[in-house]
Amino acid sequence: MPWTRAKPDPQVRVRAFVDPIPPRRSVMMRKPVASLLLGAALAAPGAAALGQEQTIADKGQLLFNNACRTCHTLKQGDNRLGPHLNRIIGRKMGALPDYGYSSAMKSGDLVWDRSTLDRFIADPDRVVPGNTMKPYGGLASAEDRASIITYLEEN
Repeated sequence: MPWTRAKPDPQVRVRAFVDPIPPRRSVMMRKPVASLLLGAALAAPGAAALGQEQTIADKGQLLFNNACRTCHTLKQGDNRLGPHLNRIIGRKMGALPDYGYSSAMKSGDLVWDRSTLDRFIADPDRVVPGNTMKPYGGLASAEDRASIITYLEEN
C-alpha cells in the first residue's frame, strides 16, 4: 500500500486555549507598593553607602589576593618571598629588621603613604629602581590600586 496523507477528521474540533486577560489592578492597589519602594529607597542612603564600602573592601582583598599575596601577607612576622605588609602605612621602606631587602629598598628613604604606595604599585621600577619585585611589573588601573591601598589601610 502506497503512502498516503492522512485527511483531517471533520468530527474532531480544534479548540484554541486562550488565557483570559487578567483583571486590571486599581490605582489604589498600586500606590502603596510604589510608596513603600520609594520610601525604602529614600530612607536607606546610608545602607547603600555602607554596601559600597563593603564592596570596595572586598574588591581590595580580591585584588590583593590576585596581585600581591603570592609574595606578601598581612600577618605580622609572616615574611614570604616579599616582606609582610602589616601596618605598612607610615613605615619607612626597607625597615623590617627580619627581612632581607634588596639594596635599593634598604637604601631608600621613602615612607609608605597612600600616594607613595599608589605610585609604587603602579610602577615599582620607576619609584625604586633596582628593586627585586620581578616579575611584578605594576598595576595600571588607578581604581584597583586605590582598592588595594584601602584594603591595606584597613587590615
